[in-house]
Amino acid sequence: MGTHLILLGLLSICSLSFSQECIREFVENIDFPGTDLTSLYSPDVEHCQQLCTQHPSCLFFTFIRPDWTRDGRHFYCYLKSTPSGKPNVQTQLLGVTSGFSLKPCNPDPQPCLSQVYQNTDFFGADYRVLFTADYEECQRVCTQDPACQFFTFVNDVFTQAKIRYKCHLKFSWTVPRTPIVNRKAGVVSGFSHNMQVAQHFEADCECKLFSNTDIQGNDFETLPSASAEHCQTLCSAHPLCTYFSYVSDNFICYLKNNPNEMVPSAKEGVTSGIPVHFCQPGNSWLKVAHEGVDFEGSDIRYELMDDLDTCQKKCTVDPICQFYAYVNETFFDPDYWRRCYLKRVITMPAPLRVNKLNNVVSGFSLKSCTFGAFHTQTHTDTDVQTK
Repeated sequence: MGTHLILLGLLSICSLSFSQECIREFVENIDFPGTDLTSLYSPDVEHCQQLCTQHPSCLFFTFIRPDWTRDGRHFYCYLKSTPSGKPNVQTQLLGVTSGFSLKPCNPDPQPCLSQVYQNTDFFGADYRVLFTADYEECQRVCTQDPACQFFTFVNDVFTQAKIRYKCHLKFSWTVPRTPIVNRKAGVVSGFSHNMQVAQHFEADCECKLFSNTDIQGNDFETLPSASAEHCQTLCSAHPLCTYFSYVSDNFICYLKNNPNEMVPSAKEGVTSGIPVHFCQPGNSWLKVAHEGVDFEGSDIRYELMDDLDTCQKKCTVDPICQFYAYVNETFFDPDYWRRCYLKRVITMPAPLRVNKLNNVVSGFSLKSCTFGAFHTQTHTDTDVQTK
């Protein structure tokens, strides 16, 4: 009986600590069915694990490999969570690999994605196309281009001869985007003061904003944003954005593309502007606390804090937190008072879609990698994975 109680106690401790344990290993041909948060595309299980790690709520995942045969799904990364922190069910299933978030492992916020993928297409998100001699040169161009996060190269035996040697440079958001911005009395929201929003450049930028000015038309993407300066940062990050307009009433940032002309017109409550290029933008907007504004969703967790300043500092020192929302004593429901919600979104490169396609090679920018990793990748084929 004593032994039985000890075993029950150990199992209880293991269950409570499971979600806090660092588990790097994968389990082959094991599915964690159900409890999906969302599904994204990944070229391999390591990338899927990094997506789970950066997602605010993901605790474990199942990845559908290229050798999956039951249907046409390949490269699907299913992000999952449960209150207990562990899968409710584990079943055998050929063609999948499952694993756990690296959140308890002190993960690198900007992981090096040095792998390249033969016969794999990162479909969509193109902003520039050029010809290069090989995939190594295509990857070098992507690494040197501030906007490029991943690429697909068409090799010299591709079926259509006229597009051989084409290097497709592709964009993915690395600037944290607040998914929903709403007005809400009793809530104050803001950003981590340590949040990285651009590559480092020596020259400082001169930011150009036009108050009470709208530039109509040519919208290609609309995003929630906290301020005109936040909107300008988003525009500066996107290679297709030539100028923008920000509407303060509904917190909407309109990214626009027209390299030929810019026709402003007077409009109350709208701020327009021009992106900055190859310079260090100001980050004063990161230090603004927005009263009566809620950055809704993307919660990592909440903690009780005595004041707004403590909440902001908590987010700033937390390497995972990108933005926050604090509920003060003016909020209508006292059950939520003093809650400090720490938040984040995925900012690592993530293709819109991953497909099988013969005689193309895809991969990621090596901006986050050391010189040693870059040197190895571009001078050997040891990291090339045949899919």
